Amino acid sequence: MDRPVKTLSPPPLSLQDAKAHFSEVVAAAMLGRAQHVTRRGKPAVVIVAAAEYERMAKADRSKAMGFIDYLRSMPRTPVGEPDPFDPTQRAKLRPRDIDFTP
Repeated sequence: MDRPVKTLSPPPLSLQDAKAHFSEVVAAAMLGRAQHVTRRGKPAVVIVAAAEYERMAKADRSKAMGFIDYLRSMPRTPVGEPDPFDPTQRAKLRPRDIDFTP
């Protein structure tokens, strides 16, 4: 009893096939089936319905950290160690002595 194995996504389309059958590709994407398109045998794009794209973009934006939160997440200098950004705690350097006599 050999039954065909069902795949979760359709096989990728070549760019040429996708162009030739663009209406069908769009219709399948609108039904919720992402359409993978290859170019020169390598994965190039995935065509999805606009609603799915908006859902993915919104989910991606919700994970993004705000600028203030980003600054607050930066590591702090441990207690007792000099702060490298505090100008009062920087090493006191003197210019080197240069002899300009000929």
